[in-house]
Amino acid sequence: MVRLLFWIALIAAVVWLWRRINRPKPASTEAEQPAPMVRCAHCGVHVPRDKALPQGTRWYCSQAHLNQDSSHSER
Repeated sequence: MVRLLFWIALIAAVVWLWRRINRPKPASTEAEQPAPMVRCAHCGVHVPRDKALPQGTRWYCSQAHLNQDSSHSER
């Protein structure tokens, strides 16, 4: 019985070591820089700056929020 447990443990260790050695390497070693985020002036959701809509110094997550906020400021 001890012999059987020894062989099972040995095979498991070899399989674990084989998987660890043959793990695919990451494509690039440099980490990507996170996109700058801005906060929607209407709802407060954070969105990437390149997807946000600016109006003056304020940013919006969608055209609907830009329109809603500008309609409230005109009153």
